[in-house]
Amino acid sequence: MILSVRSRAAAVLAVAALLGPVATQAAAQPATAPAKALAAPDIPVSSVKAHLTQLQSIATANGGNRAHGRPGYLASVNYLRAKLDAAGFTTSLQTFTASGATGYNLIADWPGGDPNQVLMAGAHLDSTTSGPGINDNGTGSAAVLETALAVSRAQLKPEKHLRFGWWGAEELGLLGSRAYVNSLSTAQRATFAGYLNFDMIGSPNPGYFVYDDDPTIEKTFKDYYAGLGVATEPDRVGDGRSDHASFKNAGIPVGGLFTGAGERKTAAQAQKWGGTSGQSFDRCYHSSCDTTANVNDTALDRNSDALAHAVWTLGAPTAR
Repeated sequence: MILSVRSRAAAVLAVAALLGPVATQAAAQPATAPAKALAAPDIPVSSVKAHLTQLQSIATANGGNRAHGRPGYLASVNYLRAKLDAAGFTTSLQTFTASGATGYNLIADWPGGDPNQVLMAGAHLDSTTSGPGINDNGTGSAAVLETALAVSRAQLKPEKHLRFGWWGAEELGLLGSRAYVNSLSTAQRATFAGYLNFDMIGSPNPGYFVYDDDPTIEKTFKDYYAGLGVATEPDRVGDGRSDHASFKNAGIPVGGLFTGAGERKTAAQAQKWGGTSGQSFDRCYHSSCDTTANVNDTALDRNSDALAHAVWTLGAPTAR
């Protein structure tokens, strides 16, 4: 027998009256909804590409590159820092010396969150001397920047303390990130809940690779891509070759994304992801043609959104 809404409500209150005031109160109170993770905002790929255009212009005005020790690198740092300062971040520059030149790491902290639970996202900002370095690694740098700006726009109040970093002299052997990690005390290293790395996330013939390091971080990215219906593969090539290695070697949990470099896409990968088999993921890897024309918008869009999803999922509070 199906009772009407009014009849069901009357029956509940009648039973509750027989059981006493506690039951009556419980019957009148709705059940508490389960906690849900806050959804990350969409990161507009047009905004990420606007940062790439600026990095390209900086390289063009400074000898065609943004390499360590060259004026284009410091100009890139200053561009990012101005955006972050205006958005309410506390920024700092860490200096180090490499190959006889001063290097710079840019660090940006968002106010609030548990200082004993630091979630950091980062990317190397330098290029090689051979080109502007737009895919490698303007893409990662721009996506981390735009995610940080999205945190500001949302006025996010995270549970974990959110920190963002852009590394110098990665192309000389992870020197900037190593200098940063080496500057941390043992106690400071112990506060890190995780470090997320983004190096080359818009390759023109892209693959979708997820670092297979910390299981929780890896699952966060894989679940996101599963929701898009996009298959992923473990990143075997980049392990140890980008800045996450500096953190991993210090015992900090790491994870990240990668779309491939000079390695060739297999036929099976082309069938899975599209693109051209037998061709490099990035034919302009470490070359002068690594310009704004050397970016796959779909890959950049997906990875930028995945980055924000990880920051919100791993670092933000829950909502009811």
